[in-house]
Amino acid sequence: MYTVLVCDDDIAILDSLEIYLKLEGYNVLRADNGRGAIEQVKNNEVHCVILDIMMPGIDGFTVCKKIREKSSTIGIIMLTARTQEMDKVSGLMIGADDYIT
Repeated sequence: MYTVLVCDDDIAILDSLEIYLKLEGYNVLRADNGRGAIEQVKNNEVHCVILDIMMPGIDGFTVCKKIREKSSTIGIIMLTARTQEMDKVSGLMIGADDYIT
């Protein structure tokens, strides 16, 4: 079974994504901040990360960089309200595999 880490500071988004992913048969881990996401990746076998950018403390860009330091094979999808082209380019350049607004 594949494990997806969902990281967002909005609990309603975490809850929704967890429900949908579990219905599709994925094991779901959650983090409501960047530090928690980094810890989840350190301590678990994670296959994909759905990652918000705008979080207090450690933002999604930094989390993405830290994950890429550990692994080049974990899929990283940035799911964010930031729609500026430069944000998308930045996310993809630091290692995200996709960027969804």
